[in-house]
Amino acid sequence: MLVKDELQKLGVKNMIVELGVVEILEEFSEKQRAKFEENLKKAGLELLDDKKSILIEKIKNVVIEMIHYSDELPKVNYSDYISEKLDLNYTYLASIFSEVNGITLQQFIILHKIERVKELLIYDELNLTEIAYKLHYSSVAHLSNQFKRITGLTPTFYKGLKNKRKQNLENL
Repeated sequence: MLVKDELQKLGVKNMIVELGVVEILEEFSEKQRAKFEENLKKAGLELLDDKKSILIEKIKNVVIEMIHYSDELPKVNYSDYISEKLDLNYTYLASIFSEVNGITLQQFIILHKIERVKELLIYDELNLTEIAYKLHYSSVAHLSNQFKRITGLTPTFYKGLKNKRKQNLENL
């Protein structure tokens, strides 16, 4: 809402505002743009206007939305899903992503899947088998191995840390 409000303060009425993307459908002066960029910086946001940066943000948004904000992950491969959502060839998207970010798109997806596993472990609503199924891991062992490789901890040990912290707080 912040982005839309800032644009309205600058007199912009015709716009489309989506997660991470703004399309201004009317004349936007250089003075308005500079003020908009300044106000975004104050709010901790950044105005991206080069095509690669915009594309990278779109890719990140699709991955984050897919892993963190949808109840069910897509039934198709992640590569097909991302390619379909952005209407671009996955190889091209992956190539640009690695070039700009220094990690592969696959590594980015894995990191976010592990973050999601951590969230689900802490919420304590699903067991490891259910989490593996929900996040499309081939097995609990695969999830556990990937979790340990990324975090250095097993999922069970990680979950136990939460319980230890809770006990320590209760003993204070």
